[in-house]
Amino acid sequence: MRYVIAFCLFASPLAAQECPAAPDHTVQLAEIVTELQASRGAGEARVLSDQLWALWTDAPDARAQRLLDSGMALLAAGQLSRSYETLDELVAYCPDYAEGYNQRAFASYLQQDFAAALVDLDRTLEISPNHIAAMAGRGLTLLGLGRADEAQAQLKAAVALNPWLNERALITEDPGTDI
Repeated sequence: MRYVIAFCLFASPLAAQECPAAPDHTVQLAEIVTELQASRGAGEARVLSDQLWALWTDAPDARAQRLLDSGMALLAAGQLSRSYETLDELVAYCPDYAEGYNQRAFASYLQQDFAAALVDLDRTLEISPNHIAAMAGRGLTLLGLGRADEAQAQLKAAVALNPWLNERALITEDPGTDI
């Protein structure tokens, strides 16, 4: 019994470990978005988009990185429920890390749970307002919910930051807009 109590005393700080703040990449993200807006082609934009993803997926610590990487790998493997559970654990551990919500939203979107995806995308954008992928994902999610006007506005906002997004093909011509 004495060993159980001692174990609990030493294990408690590990169980109560808090997620540190996510790395602040605000300046680098803004610089890349500026370069994206001035980019002259899809190839150049792809390189810049990859740089954005490298920053977005830079988790706050090793535990968060393992959860994120595992959740994304499970998504890629089509194991949507397991991915969601892993990303849910990441969000619980790091409630202020935008990419945890963004990836969990993607898992929900792929399961056609658009309402849950929208909640996570809203939280992603609350934390990281110019998260282009979350903006585009939010537009797609709004389309899934049948909210076409809102979807168009969201897609246009995303394309304004990255004119080379594939989702630009979903923007409908509207005589009252510039796009």
